[in-house]
Amino acid sequence: MENTRLLEAQNVVKIYGVGTRQQFEALHGIDFTMDSGDFVCVMGPSGSGKSTFVNNMSTIDLPTKGKVFIAGESVRTMGENELGKFRYQNLGFIFQEFNLLNSLTIYENIAVPLTLNSMDQNQIKARVEQIAKTLGIESLLEKFPNECSGGQRQRTAVARSLVTNPKIIVADEPTGNLDSKNSHELLTLFKELNDTQGVSILMVTHDSQIASYSTKVIYLKDGNIEATIERGNLSQKEYFYKIVDLNSSESQKFFD
Repeated sequence: MENTRLLEAQNVVKIYGVGTRQQFEALHGIDFTMDSGDFVCVMGPSGSGKSTFVNNMSTIDLPTKGKVFIAGESVRTMGENELGKFRYQNLGFIFQEFNLLNSLTIYENIAVPLTLNSMDQNQIKARVEQIAKTLGIESLLEKFPNECSGGQRQRTAVARSLVTNPKIIVADEPTGNLDSKNSHELLTLFKELNDTQGVSILMVTHDSQIASYSTKVIYLKDGNIEATIERGNLSQKEYFYKIVDLNSSESQKFFD
């Protein structure tokens, strides 16, 4: 199936503190495209604008100038209610802190987005059980988050983000609270979802090894896209070394 344009940014500028002495331009005229089935990692040094970039691409924040289109819709022109509904229908979010509700069971945490949309309880049950089975957490559904490991809680967060069948999964440092084993398992899961189900992913990471699971890396520096690498036909090892070389060369410029 031919890929279609899923996300497009045109000349996106983000300015904080507009009109004040502390005014700061965090993104400078960003142009960016993402097709369905892409797995894009956003990298760059601290303060480069990675989280700002992802937030402005995914409706968490809105650009000061420029346009963002998701599935052909201009999100910057939407009203608050329309944007909230659009976000729910098209985007799934995964955060470093998991953001699970400890007073709810794993089942209830996964079901939250569907419950908020007043879906029929039988449909919710079928969907939650299906996604839990896909992620290997079906045995945890009656447990509470504090009874689960970090890896299990992160899988729950992934399940919650996928349960609405979003067009894009947005993940900001999703392995930040995981050990290397659970990080590898999560990224293997992401790659499998991307390869077999065509789930599109936009993810922030500082780790070259984690980025090597993606299909494309964009490198931000001082609010600009400095470089882009596509995996193409490279093996994961070859791709990893290419990402390492990019990070090393960009870091070296600091000392030149």
